[in-house]
This record gives sequence, C-alpha cells and structure tokens, in this order.
Amino acid sequence: MFEFTSENDVRIHVHEWHPRIAPRGIVQIAHGMGEHAGRYAPLAESLNATGYIVYANDHRGHGLSMHAGPGRLGKDGWNLLVQDMVTVSRTARERHPGLPLILLGHSMGSFALQQYLLDNADLLAGAALSGTTAPDRRFADPDAPARDEDLFARFNDAFHPVRTPFDWLSRDERQVDAYLADPLCGFTLDPEGTAELATAAQRLAQPRGIPADLPLYVVVGDRDPLNAGLTLSDLVVGRYRDAGLTDLTYRVYPEARHEVLNELNRDEVVADLTRWINRVTA
Repeated sequence: MFEFTSENDVRIHVHEWHPRIAPRGIVQIAHGMGEHAGRYAPLAESLNATGYIVYANDHRGHGLSMHAGPGRLGKDGWNLLVQDMVTVSRTARERHPGLPLILLGHSMGSFALQQYLLDNADLLAGAALSGTTAPDRRFADPDAPARDEDLFARFNDAFHPVRTPFDWLSRDERQVDAYLADPLCGFTLDPEGTAELATAAQRLAQPRGIPADLPLYVVVGDRDPLNAGLTLSDLVVGRYRDAGLTDLTYRVYPEARHEVLNELNRDEVVADLTRWINRVTA
C-alpha cells in the first residue's frame, strides 16, 4: 500500500496487488459508495494470477482515506475524488511504463469513471463500468432518495422475503452478511457530496470527446434496482454508442443484483471480465 496527499490535505490510501509472474498490464479499480477498496482483494488476486498489477484507492470519505466521517468528501469533493483516480492512474503508468492500463469502476466508482473519461480517456487502454446506471436520472435531484437514510431499504422493494437492508446487493447471503459486518461499509454520501454528484451528472449525460476506439465494457445484473429493469443501463450504453464508441461490450447477467462481482455466479462474471481485459491488453 502507498498513499499520497491530495487536495485539501486529504491522505489517499492506495491498495496494490502484484502478480508473481511477468506483468502484462495494469488494472485500476474504483470502488462504490459506502464501501472500500479492500473488498476487491479476491478480484485483484484473480487478476494477479493472469499477470495483472492491480491498484485501488480508497476514495476520500471512504475506507482508510476517511478524513472527516463516513461519506464526507469535503469542498468540491466529488471532482477531487475523480482527480484522485487520475493521480492513481498517472502513478501506475509512471511505475510501469509501457504497460496498458484498464480502469474498472463499480457503482459510484463507475459514475466517477464516466466523468474521468470526459477528460482523461487518453490515459487508458480500456474502461469497464460495473453496476452502473445513468446518474442524471437516478441522482440528479439533490433532494432525491440518494440522501435518504431509507434509500437502501427502498432498493429492497423488489425482493421478497427481505432478510436485511442490503439484500439488493447480491443473492449470496454470505456476501451480504460480510458487508453488514464491515464497519467501513453501509453509508451514503453526505448532502454536499450528493449535490455535487447531481451537478456533475448532467455533464455525464452527454459523453463527448472520448476516443471512438476506446474499448468499453458495461456489466450489470438484470435485477439491479439502480437500473429500473435495465432501462437506465440501456440508456448509458445508448449514449456511448451515440457518442461514436465502436468497441462496446454490454453484458447482462440474469437474476444478478447490484454487486455482480460478488454474486453467486461471480466466477463466471470475473472470467468474462478477464477475457475482455486480455483482449484489450493484447
């Protein structure tokens, strides 16, 4: 692990996993809201086995980078969160010159990646959006449920019987229970951070200026409540197609919920993702 001092003197902690074999590329991971990068260790170890170096920072307000309480990003925190991801990318490229870099963003991390692509796509060989949605439709209203303490319970509306407030994350009860037991999980952004995300979301609705040949991978579960029956992930994919992207893979897993990487069929999900990464980095 290493760390760097970001804007507003926030110390950003970066997890790193290195393969035992000669590296063929770099995968950077941007985690979701109310969690931390340490939860991606199984994915990182799987990617290590295939020859990828993996970096994943804890976003400001999260994990070991939590500086002012859970979900508190600070002034201009949303934009700085995205810039922190850019810093990790540049550091990874400097450490490993010549290796292709793939950036995977899950949930909130995928929203940050959508913004990252508007200004920094040239740093990447490919990008992957997991558990993503159209944030301008889901979180555009600063007074919408994204700030409501009952948000997670509301995400459970489609699932019966309800065992926990986080059943919507995965069908795998062990994964849900691990999330519940983790003291660094289970919160939303503070009102200021949510409002900044809502403002940024309007720009994400028009993804322009991204290289047409940048490979993009979009992976969701068809029972993910963030997507209203896939209508919003369909919208995201349509926007990138309209923007001219020509290498776009859209993968939907039947019955899977929000955290496809922690689902019952996660071995299949990780294998499919790895095959795509292998193709892009080849």
